[in-house]
Order: sequence, then C-alpha cells, then structure tokens
Amino acid sequence: MSAPLSGITILDLTHVLAGPYASMTLADLGARVIKVERPGIGDDTRAFPPFKDGESAYFATINHGKESIALDLKDSADRAIFDQLLAQSDVVLENYRPGVMEKLGYGWEDLHKRFPALIYGAVSGFGHTGPEALKPAYDMVVQARGGVMSITGERDREPVRVGASIGDIVAGMFLAQGILAALLHRRDTGLGQKIDIAMLDCQLALLEHAIAITSVTGEPPRPSGARHPSITPFETFHAEDGLFVIAAGNDALFARLCQALQLPLADDPRFATNPARCENARLLKRLIEAVTLGASKAHWIEVLTAAGVPTGPIQNVAEVMQDPQILARNMVVDVLDAEGTPRYTAAGNPIKMSGLSDPTTRRPSPALDGDRATILRWLEGQTE
Repeated sequence: MSAPLSGITILDLTHVLAGPYASMTLADLGARVIKVERPGIGDDTRAFPPFKDGESAYFATINHGKESIALDLKDSADRAIFDQLLAQSDVVLENYRPGVMEKLGYGWEDLHKRFPALIYGAVSGFGHTGPEALKPAYDMVVQARGGVMSITGERDREPVRVGASIGDIVAGMFLAQGILAALLHRRDTGLGQKIDIAMLDCQLALLEHAIAITSVTGEPPRPSGARHPSITPFETFHAEDGLFVIAAGNDALFARLCQALQLPLADDPRFATNPARCENARLLKRLIEAVTLGASKAHWIEVLTAAGVPTGPIQNVAEVMQDPQILARNMVVDVLDAEGTPRYTAAGNPIKMSGLSDPTTRRPSPALDGDRATILRWLEGQTE
C-alpha cells in the first residue's frame, strides 16, 4: 500500500514542537523526514522529561520514524552535505527567528534561486513580516496575546493557559496544510513556494465564535468555564457522583433532552429557542441539575445516549488511553525501540484514509546523528 506522500523527502531543521509536529504529520502520511540537528545537543526536547532509561519520551513520541543527521551549518564540510541534501529534498522546514537562515545563506530567496522546485516551510512566533517579526515567542506567549487565554477558564477568575500546547500544535497543523497545498501547486507549475506560519496568527484562527461575538456586540467575550457562549445547554452538569457533559446543540436535541429528563421545558418561552436558552442559561442549568443530581453520571450518560442526546464523561488521560472507541480507531500506538520492542506510547494518526495503512506501531525515534552513514550512502548513490 503506497502512502500519499511516498517519495517525498522532508529536510527538517525544526526543533521542539510546532515544526516537529508538522513533520510528524507528514511522516505519518508517508514522507521521509531527515531531521537536521545540532552536533552534540540535538533537538531541545531530547532533554525534556519524562525520561525512560535516560531517553526523552517527549522527543520519542513527536519524532518517531524520522532520521537524524547532525550538521553545523557554519562548518564548510557540513554545509557541503547540507547542500547535497537540499538538492535531493522536496521540502525544507525551519523554525528559526526571521533572518537566521538568511545569515547562513539558506533563506527563501537564496534557496529558490538555486532550487526552484524546493518548498520552504517556516514557522515562528510572529511570522516573517510585521513590526514584531523578530521577537521570540513560546506557546504561552501566543496563547496569551492571541486571545485564547482571555476566554479560557472560569468566569471572574484569572485567565488560564489551555492544557495542551495549542500555540505550537495548531501552528504545526497549519504548516502541514501549507506544505500539502504547495506540493499540489508544484505538481502543476514545477515551482516551490514559501509557507510562512506565525503561531500568533494561528491562535486568531481558533477564535471563530469570539471574533463573531466581538464584531457584532462590540464586547469581547469573557471566560465562561465549560459553557459554550453561543449554544445552550452545552456545558458540564453535576450528577450525584460528579460532573459529566451535555451538548444539546439545537432545538430538536433540547426537546429530546427534556423528554429524557422528564422536564417540561421544550415549549417554555424561556427555553424554546437557542437564543432564549442562552439568555436564561444559569436558570436552565439549575433546573437540569435538579434532576441530574438524583443519579450517577453513568446513569445519565446511558439515558441520554439512548435518547440520542450528545453526552459523555470527563475523562483523564489514563482513561482516554483505555477508551474502547479510541482504541478501536488505533489512536494509541506503540513506538518501538531499535530492537523492535514497544518502548513508548504515543497518539496515533487521526487522518484515516482508505489507501493509507494504519499500523499499531511506529518506527523508533532517531538517535542523535544516528542515520548519518545511511544518509551519506544515499547521497552518494544520488550523485553517481
């Protein structure tokens, strides 16, 4: 079975998360990813906990299936190797601050002249244009500045960071999308493009309802806890043994919810439409919880599921990793070690395609500079 990106070679200079997440996605789709790392140090995440037998699980689960070669791009011999790699690659990825690659002689303009078909993917905190392009940024900075933190957390409490590193991850996702679009463009024109992804831009792209609310009302939304600001009921509710979620996203689902809970509210003008329910969200929550507090979470999830109302438990990560639906979708996979033994657990590939194999294991993450000999032999073969 041929993967969609089989035959595509990615030269990956990125480190930490946004860029490596993008190249991991492309590797899962069949691309060959050659990771170019700093000699003696490698990717910063090699030093990130948790560790297993001295190796970083963080690094392993984001960089599985890639190859590694250590190159100093200020060293003439290593630059010669890098130039050979550029000539054989379809895509080069980098996440340095704007200007760093230009100083090395490997910026977009230089590379496009030398390798017109090469696609250049860059991800940075603020992008390659604008007055603050040179400022450094991490996930926390763009979550804060991009507005996401302002709507995350409990009402009238301090803003909180989203628990997952969405500043990096979403930027990696958009970078992968840009690379795929550029590959299609090159197929038709023969020319590569530069993809310039800013982590801050990507945070704004997440604010679908917040931008709509602000533009119409003139008032930016505040944190609302688990409750959706534009759909009701769409939040957490208390059962006798804790919280679970109900997401009745339209009038028909609300009617089903009322029937399942034996609440005569579907025709009540205070709740008959979604705008009315949003106006009376706190009262509706109290009326629903007056019923749900009388039985367990499991009971209500069973009752509401039978009624066709979207609902579910609030699971911790350990529970998620044992969820039968998630396991059935092959979303928990083993990352192997060099001997082929399962060593780490990672998230699977959420892109399910009829022509793409979906193995239950992933090839090992690379040792620093561990693929140098193989890569150099491959380059020799390409130039013969």
